[in-house]
Amino acid sequence: MDLQLQGKSVVVTAASKGLGKATALEFAKEGASVLISSRNEKELERSKNDIIEQSGNENVAYEVCDVTNPDHIKKLVQKAVNWNGTVDVLINNAGGPPAGTFDDFSDEDWQQAFELNLLSFTRTIREVLPSMKKQQSGHIINIASSSIKQSLDHLILSNTFRAGIVGLSKSLSQELAPDNILINTVGPGRIATDRVESLDQKKAESLGVSVDEVKEQAAQSIPIKRYGEPDEFARTVVFLASGGNTYVTGQALVVDGGLVKAL
Repeated sequence: MDLQLQGKSVVVTAASKGLGKATALEFAKEGASVLISSRNEKELERSKNDIIEQSGNENVAYEVCDVTNPDHIKKLVQKAVNWNGTVDVLINNAGGPPAGTFDDFSDEDWQQAFELNLLSFTRTIREVLPSMKKQQSGHIINIASSSIKQSLDHLILSNTFRAGIVGLSKSLSQELAPDNILINTVGPGRIATDRVESLDQKKAESLGVSVDEVKEQAAQSIPIKRYGEPDEFARTVVFLASGGNTYVTGQALVVDGGLVKAL
């Protein structure tokens, strides 16, 4: 299948590692011009070089961007437009908020999670829409969590704001369809990333067991009996954001090896 991504302008946020980096790599393999961002310039530069080396695609650039800063978001999108003339694909991604229960968090914690995991997505979408509407096409993928289908214990902040992403995406899918702009939400299950490693470590400490025990127990709860790999997740995102997808919009999909049992 021709995904029709050759030369397309792609922006991927939070792409210095983990799912963002894996997704950017898959776009680069398809010949897209990929602009990655995160807060850490050293990690971004390393990721850029890794992506170029592994994909053979030199059209990879980066911009330092704290997605909780609206001026940074404006600068990021403007760089993509200056570089490629437009933005064809936006991959919204952000690090997860802290784990914990309701009593663990203050108003400030809630505000920070809102700005990182929902408001940042809204702002980035706002910035790319003029280009997409002008060309009457575009793809937006919001990366969330499997909590978009089934809440996760001790992750109340994530459960709350990831659900908000689904509401945002569904509403926008209706508003943007006349402009041929497709928007979907993709939630990872237990994918082998630093974020999941951190959550496993915290759970192991609270239970007084080894991380390996936590991982083994978690793997047994997954029908496929293993954690997913970042590239497995990324390939799903790339398809939904490609020319191969012309009719799927407003959907919330989990990539989880069958873990979530909710319909």
